[in-house]
Amino acid sequence: MAEIAREQATREQTFLSALAVYLRPRVLIILLLGFSSGLPLALSGGTLAIWMTERGVDLGTIGLFSLVGLPYTIKFLWAPVVDALNVPFLSRALGRRRGWLVFSQLVLAATIVFLGTLDPVASPFAVAFGALLVASASATQDIVIDAFRVESLDTSEQAAGMASYVFAYRIGMLVSGAGVIALVAWLEHIGVAREQVWMWGYVAAAVFVAVGLGAALLAREPAAPADVQPEAQKGNAIHRVFRTAFEAFREFLTRDAAILVLLFVVLFKFCDAFAGVLTGPFVISIGFDKAAYAGIVKGVGLAAVLIGGIAGGVVARALPLVTSLWLAAFLQMASNLVFVWQAWVGVNHAALTATIIVENFTGAVGTVIFVAYLSALCHERMHTATQFALLTALAAVGRTTLASGGGFIAESTGWGWFFFITALSAIPSLFLLAWLQARGHFATLERKS
Repeated sequence: MAEIAREQATREQTFLSALAVYLRPRVLIILLLGFSSGLPLALSGGTLAIWMTERGVDLGTIGLFSLVGLPYTIKFLWAPVVDALNVPFLSRALGRRRGWLVFSQLVLAATIVFLGTLDPVASPFAVAFGALLVASASATQDIVIDAFRVESLDTSEQAAGMASYVFAYRIGMLVSGAGVIALVAWLEHIGVAREQVWMWGYVAAAVFVAVGLGAALLAREPAAPADVQPEAQKGNAIHRVFRTAFEAFREFLTRDAAILVLLFVVLFKFCDAFAGVLTGPFVISIGFDKAAYAGIVKGVGLAAVLIGGIAGGVVARALPLVTSLWLAAFLQMASNLVFVWQAWVGVNHAALTATIIVENFTGAVGTVIFVAYLSALCHERMHTATQFALLTALAAVGRTTLASGGGFIAESTGWGWFFFITALSAIPSLFLLAWLQARGHFATLERKS
């Protein structure tokens, strides 16, 4: 009995320790930075599309504006600049990472205000340029925040940091999406001229950048490696950028089983993305209306994502990295099979609610654990920004390129078989996970962290 009591007490202590990590100052700083990172996304995307629609811009033009999101995909191309160079004055006063944080946030706030002052009808090209500036500043901020998070948190804190980041990121998106639109509607209601309401909506969004700016000023600068100390920052800037990019790629590619590690990064979230890109069309095509889609898929789904993110942080804190990855992998497979059940049940709101909860909860758990793994891969602080940006770009390949043919498969097989196939698409990543574990890849990462 005494032995059982001790084991139970140990488990409870481990669980409480996993929860307590969310209250550590370093993790709370990442929470605030997550809000700042999620804030600009809608301002150059969904919110901008609604603004343009309201002003009468044609749908073809609005569709082309999706291209302004390209900086988020190719941000790894200028990530070496963040690793190699300091920002004049700010880096000297605040440190290498905090200097870049403050600089990117000031530029972000300025570009948001600039975009808000433009007219989508009179100056569509200027609006496109302004949106591109917002997306570029936002992508740069993401590069810096990712590097700062990886360098600031211990391995045991990475998953909790990412869970906090995802939670706040979603809130930031909500503020710049529904929040800005609600503010614009209220301004119109109280009599502000329609030509000015969107400008004030974007100004309000720019003010919220102060959340991340305050976090950057309150944070402690991570220790910089010797190669980026001030005395090493002299010489030709262009040469340093190219040298940093070359060394970042060379260092990673000379690691043990580097190519298979990169392939695992591409494939791990593929089954989740394969099914996820067609969730909306599936729900509508089997007979649910738009109200059910908005309330269940978006509303309930958001709550499940937030809770799943926290749960993922607790799991990754309490379990070894490789065990967490195995759990996440099987949860993602199982969630796709739930959609097979939903296709069989058909239009049933309770069933859809359960399906969406399972899908979003397990997806969030998997994302947090996976990003903790990516963070562990970026243990060379000289190249954190460059390597993490490259890894996240590779991870997005499954969501974009590899999953792009899903619609043709669904048309050929029907929804039930389609989701069964998406579950089977996880098998290659499971083989890679087992092979890397047998090779000692994950044990090596935990020793280096």
